[in-house]
Amino acid sequence: MHPMMNIAIRAARAGGRVLTNHMDRLDSLKVETKGHNDFVTEVDRLAEAEIVNTLARSYPDHAFICEESGEIGNQDAEFKWYIDPLDGTKNYLHGYPSFCVSIAAAQNNRMEQAVIYNPVSQELFTATRGGGATLDDKRLRVSKSNSISSALLSTGFANNGTSNYRAYRRTFDAFSEGSSGIRRQGSAALDLAYVAAGRLDGYWQFGLKKWDTAAGALIVREAGGLIGDMTGNEDWFESGNIVAASPKVFHGMIQTFGRLKIIEV
Repeated sequence: MHPMMNIAIRAARAGGRVLTNHMDRLDSLKVETKGHNDFVTEVDRLAEAEIVNTLARSYPDHAFICEESGEIGNQDAEFKWYIDPLDGTKNYLHGYPSFCVSIAAAQNNRMEQAVIYNPVSQELFTATRGGGATLDDKRLRVSKSNSISSALLSTGFANNGTSNYRAYRRTFDAFSEGSSGIRRQGSAALDLAYVAAGRLDGYWQFGLKKWDTAAGALIVREAGGLIGDMTGNEDWFESGNIVAASPKVFHGMIQTFGRLKIIEV
């Protein structure tokens, strides 16, 4: 195992322990509002601090791009870490067990290591560029689904008043009618991990942040899946508009977006 992966796993588990240790007192957590329907808790910040401290002890010269703290360290560094200490904050606040820690390491802006850790199930999804993806040390492969009609899809949308819900409903309606079903679990990182594990055949979402997708996208690719924006191109990391799926389902989803003439929402 790559040394950076060892440290990333250690950091993810440390952050996960912070999350689970506070689950028995959710009603007393300090919660702040970042925007309409956009929340941050003291646990987000505590978990993020634990993760950054764990990584920085081994890699003090690296940069850290964090959901809550922003950019930390030398932003001209060769190595950058993308950290989401609690992906699925609303789920966490409601005691709904669909949330995770997401950590990815990039070298010269190319993702090299990725970890997604579900502290409730204790499932650990990992990937090293060129080395494949694993779930608890077992090799991952995306599903063999060869059409949207047989596919189980997932999506999410920002319920903060900024989304173009009319356009989003058009995509939701099209995939609802054309697929075997749609799920919305409220954690982009877990959705991507589940695509890699073959639990989902495809996933799409608009307007995500880099820390939402950095780890999950590498895990999907290393499991044999495809990643792109709604046109199938590589702008997804910058735009935050992402499609992830097994190869044949991916192409079918891109064709659907093209037919609907929806590029972004």
